Amino acid sequence: MHHLFGVVLGQKDLSRAGDLFSLDDSEIEGCLSEALEQIKIISSSPDYQTNDNDQAVVEICITRITTAIRETESIEKHGKSLVALWESCLEHNLKPSGKDEDTPHAKIASDIMSCILQNYNRPPIMALAVPVAVKFLQRGNKELCRNMSSYLSLAAISKADLLAEHTETIVKSVLRGKKK
Repeated sequence: MHHLFGVVLGQKDLSRAGDLFSLDDSEIEGCLSEALEQIKIISSSPDYQTNDNDQAVVEICITRITTAIRETESIEKHGKSLVALWESCLEHNLKPSGKDEDTPHAKIASDIMSCILQNYNRPPIMALAVPVAVKFLQRGNKELCRNMSSYLSLAAISKADLLAEHTETIVKSVLRGKKK
C-alpha cells in the first residue's frame, strides 16, 4: 500500500487524509484494492457508527479511491474489492434516522454505488454489481433505492440479461415504492 494510505488508514489519521489528494492517480492506482479492504475492516468495527473521526477518514479515502479509479479507468482491476466493500454495507443499518440523515454505511454505499454503477456499459462489472444492487433494493433506504433504480435502468439498456433473474425482486421494490 502507498505509504500515505498506510498512515491515513492504519492510524486513522484525519489530519493527513486530505494529503491523499496531492498524490497523482497513477501513483496510488496499484494499492486501491488493498486500501478498500482496509476501509472494510475499519467500517466493520463495532464502534464505527459512533466514531466521527473514523467516518471522516473513510469518507475522504473513498472519495480519493473512487476518483482515482475513474481517472485511471481501472474499475475492472478494483471492481471485486469495491463491490466487496459495498456489499459489506448491507450488514449494517442503512435506514436514515428520524432527521433524514444517512447512516455512515448508507453514505459509503451511496458513494460506492455511483462509482460502480456508472460503469453500466461494462458487463464484467455489472455481473459483479447487479446481484448486490438488488439486495440494496430490499433494505428500505428510499434514497438508495431511488438512485439504484436509475442505475439499474441504464444497466438494463446495456445488458438486460444480467437483470433478468432479478426481475421479481426489482418489480416488488418498485411496487413497494409506489405504496409509500
